[in-house]
Amino acid sequence: MKPLRSALALVAVLTCSTAMMAEVSLPKVLGSHMVIQRGQPVHVWGDASPGEKVSVEFHGAKGEATADAVGRWSVYLAPQPAGGPYTLTVQGTNTITLDDILVGDLWFASGQSNMEMPLAGFGPDTPVKNGEQEIAAANYPQMRLLRVDKKGATYPLEDIVSGTPWQSCTPETARQFSAVAYFFGRDLLKHEKVPIGLIDSTWGGTPAATWVSLDTIGADASLMPVYAAYNQLANGETTQARHEALDKIAIAKGQPPAKRGWHPDLVSYAPASLYNAMVAPFTPMPIKGVIWYQGETDSSMARNFLYKKLFPSLIQDWRQHWQEPDMPFLYVQLSSFTSTPQEVWPIVREAQRTTLALRNTGMAVTTDIGKADNVHPPDKETVGARLALWARATVYGEKLEYSGPLFEQANPEGATIKVWFTHAEGMQPHGTLTGFEVAGADRKFVPATGQIQGETIIVSSPSVPEPKYVRYGWQNYTDANLYNNEGLPASPFTSIVNPE
Repeated sequence: MKPLRSALALVAVLTCSTAMMAEVSLPKVLGSHMVIQRGQPVHVWGDASPGEKVSVEFHGAKGEATADAVGRWSVYLAPQPAGGPYTLTVQGTNTITLDDILVGDLWFASGQSNMEMPLAGFGPDTPVKNGEQEIAAANYPQMRLLRVDKKGATYPLEDIVSGTPWQSCTPETARQFSAVAYFFGRDLLKHEKVPIGLIDSTWGGTPAATWVSLDTIGADASLMPVYAAYNQLANGETTQARHEALDKIAIAKGQPPAKRGWHPDLVSYAPASLYNAMVAPFTPMPIKGVIWYQGETDSSMARNFLYKKLFPSLIQDWRQHWQEPDMPFLYVQLSSFTSTPQEVWPIVREAQRTTLALRNTGMAVTTDIGKADNVHPPDKETVGARLALWARATVYGEKLEYSGPLFEQANPEGATIKVWFTHAEGMQPHGTLTGFEVAGADRKFVPATGQIQGETIIVSSPSVPEPKYVRYGWQNYTDANLYNNEGLPASPFTSIVNPE
């Protein structure tokens, strides 16, 4: 009887395996309570047995597909206007039903810790301003949230490894969600009157290179320094292992371990690692656009010189993979923080400012809300609101001022230098105008005074009789205080094309 039982068991296992292979499945990025992007084809995709026929139905639209040789299938349905809730049904040998789906605008929020920082803050020493009051009021059934767990990968994944599933925005679900993304979405929900979906895919302390695909990095030799920076860190990881071994010896001897600085997770610094695991799975999903807050890590001496090239490459890379060449990409310029002499925040801010040359980009200036002693400014509501201004004006077409003064050009005029701005109506300082510096041909900058004349400022210093260059807010922590009549701060800048 034993051989018969073994044979029957084998048949049962094979039957079960065949049944499991035959089941239609969806990626975790699709789920009940999600938001589907309005006005674009509704894309539904997943896995099944090779050759299996799959049908999809959503809000009266129907489509069919046959799984390919490796079991992948994909269906596109006609675009839908904003509305819901609706039900999505996927049927093969089994049936999947997703309910409570809204059609509206879907925004992808990414970056490092200032985007990651949740409404609950990072602890009592790093709170979000009015965090508990904001959490208590975060009840928005028309706003939906998806939070991605921190993972890295060596190749692009077809689905996220794990995360918090799509949920309606409530005080409970908003508590650990990105505060900047929440405030941004809340403003859009209020002004645009359509459902808003937010995807929180963030990892604190990460450089831009880990968020860019290998397709882009490998195609551009000028981006190769990202590997040098990573290898330097990887070699440090080996040193860290030795440090940990020495610490164990010290503890065994009853001695305290040596004090050392923060050391990052190596996978979070590997070029393309986070793109592969935390961005690539979403690229089949139509979205409205991206909001981004990152750059602090790239302010180091080993990285800042490359950001002017790397950051626009990241934007174009994501647009290529989403197959949306003009996809809106809105980002936050670095705030103010004292930091260390080994980091040069103005270089990154300037790279962010010049990236506005790319179509359909927008930059929220935040130098005025920084904290000298805290890399995580608590006022995330203002950050989200300024991002939303850019979206409302440049994406949704509202007629409003959305930017503070932006440097346009500088013209030396004898003992002065005349600086022209856009978005400059009603320029005025909050207090005495500060933050300007001028330099002669030697490029040695000294503090300068400025006089506002309409949409220009005349800048001079008695110690520089023939100024050639001008800059503004050029410190890690700056007290620069120029605004326009809408109360939006001017971006730091330099008139030197390639600052060091």
